[in-house]
Amino acid sequence: MIWRAGCLALGLAGAGLAATTAAAAECRLALALALDVSSSVDAREDALQRGGMAAALIAPEVQSAFFASPLPVAVAVYEWSGRYNQELLADWRLIRGPGDLLDLAQTIGRSTRSHNDFPTAMGHALGYGAGLLQRGPACLFRTLDMAGDGENNEGFGPGPAYREFPFADVTVNGLVVNAADYEAEISLIDFYRTEVLHGPGAFLEVAQGFEDYERAMRRKLERELRPRVIGSAEGVAAPPG
Repeated sequence: MIWRAGCLALGLAGAGLAATTAAAAECRLALALALDVSSSVDAREDALQRGGMAAALIAPEVQSAFFASPLPVAVAVYEWSGRYNQELLADWRLIRGPGDLLDLAQTIGRSTRSHNDFPTAMGHALGYGAGLLQRGPACLFRTLDMAGDGENNEGFGPGPAYREFPFADVTVNGLVVNAADYEAEISLIDFYRTEVLHGPGAFLEVAQGFEDYERAMRRKLERELRPRVIGSAEGVAAPPG
């Protein structure tokens, strides 16, 4: 009986802490989305990824995931290429209803790339994303999405970025855009899995070319927007209830 009472007390204390944490938070997830606009992405491919992200954001299943919890999600979007070439497309905004989501999708859909002739400086892009998350709203979880079609080829890579920038409580997921060449495809997927993914529950989504970008983005958003258990070391999805 004493043991059961102790377990009950611990459970109630944990639930109280979770409720206090949730009440203190402005949102449940701060989500930063990063678009690759390096020189390997041509104008047609760039249009496909912007349009694909815009369409994915307002897909029914993604909207359901956004609004699956009373606490809203905060979203910011930026594009990246060379070491000094990161551009904010949409600053932090809380997505409280479908109108906010539609406005964000329209902002991304109407955006135009800032650069088109610079290499792939992923470490610098990660550093920019870490700074963006640092100044973002106070949320229960923080996630950075790195989408791209190539490996790092300028400046420092992901490893030094994770050591030097504040990533202690940040999950970094990846969206690989596969090349037509099989060897390049395997190399890029392996690079993302071993160098880019970071933090508990980090995962990789693969698009089979830019034509498949919308589907891959939709699947990725739906997965990472699922409400998570507060205090879970693995960041697993909360069970349906």
